[in-house]
Amino acid sequence: MSADYATNPAVNTLRDYLRIRSVHPDVNYDECLTFLRSQAAAIGLPVQVFEVVPKKPVLVMTWEGLQPELCSVLLNSHMDVVPVFEKSWKHPPFAGEIVDGVIYGRGVQDMKSIAVQYLEAVRRLKNKGMRFKRTVHLSFVPDEEVGGAKGMAEFVKTDHYKNLRVGFALDEGIACSTEEYQVFNGERTIWHLNVICPGKSGHGSLLLPDTCGEKIRYIIDKFMDLRQVSKSRLENDPMLTIGDVTSINLTMISGGIQDNIVPEKMRATFDIRLATSEDLEAFENKIKQWCREAGAGVTYNFNQKDPYVPPTAVDTTNPYWIAFKSSADKLGIKLAVRTFPGGTDSRYIRATGTPALGFTPTHLTPSSLHEHDENLPVEQFLRGIEIYEEILPAVANV
Repeated sequence: MSADYATNPAVNTLRDYLRIRSVHPDVNYDECLTFLRSQAAAIGLPVQVFEVVPKKPVLVMTWEGLQPELCSVLLNSHMDVVPVFEKSWKHPPFAGEIVDGVIYGRGVQDMKSIAVQYLEAVRRLKNKGMRFKRTVHLSFVPDEEVGGAKGMAEFVKTDHYKNLRVGFALDEGIACSTEEYQVFNGERTIWHLNVICPGKSGHGSLLLPDTCGEKIRYIIDKFMDLRQVSKSRLENDPMLTIGDVTSINLTMISGGIQDNIVPEKMRATFDIRLATSEDLEAFENKIKQWCREAGAGVTYNFNQKDPYVPPTAVDTTNPYWIAFKSSADKLGIKLAVRTFPGGTDSRYIRATGTPALGFTPTHLTPSSLHEHDENLPVEQFLRGIEIYEEILPAVANV
């Protein structure tokens, strides 16, 4: 490890955070809260902890603005990380190991580095004696990696959140391998769908009519044909990214009890991410039509059916975007506006009517979200702090 990195307080703060095993399943957030409370105390920020759902705490640090009556700026991050397969890692996932200028650890991209970049940027700005018009809140939330249903989804419904009076939020994005920095102003709509196909059961040696196998084949063909349309669009238009199209994946097939018995029911489960341009009502009507065409008794239901949430405006109608873009221009960094391909807590914030951008200040770095040996070059991490030092004053003085 470089001697400079070994003594760098920001790097060591990140390494300490990475060593906390806030990993699914059954995350205990107590150690995260202790760590974050100590960070807030060192910076000089008051802390509130809200436990809307038992054992799912939300910690909020507050840097009061000169005009606290104005709507605030929220810097959001999640404390939890996805599971690891430790035998597949070359570097210990919870050691914060640095090798050849690269720091390894579960959550180093997703998204503990961003949380520490927020903290370090605020620390530096505060140490310079700077103050801004708007109050800045830093929120640290649970369970984003399992959908946020017991985290941000519940928190935004509370008076605790409403009392923060959030006017604009920043949340996670994705590292980019090119020169550009990606900024995400919206997300696709998540539908997790089951299609249930009943049919005539009987002996596997017969060619029975009205079987569930025939029906489920029809359904799968329809979904896969539509999937191919999106694949072709991506292949034929280099300007499109995965966030611009509707993705469909068959994720589970279930049914059957024995290899020589035609079952009475089979089920196919699909993960669907609907593009922001998709007409959700028309799409569901298409599914209803396919079920009718597949045969008698075919039905569907949802494990998850998120509503459409409008993207955040990235034009002159949004003063926060103007401030964000101006600070990027001042830094000489190029932004690429994208639709986030997965789901983040931003969607819950946007659903309240608050503009939110997903931004990870990392470029020239492949994304390693959820991968073995998740990693981040230390220089990219440190540069990200400097980027937030420019962005925060801009958006907090809107």
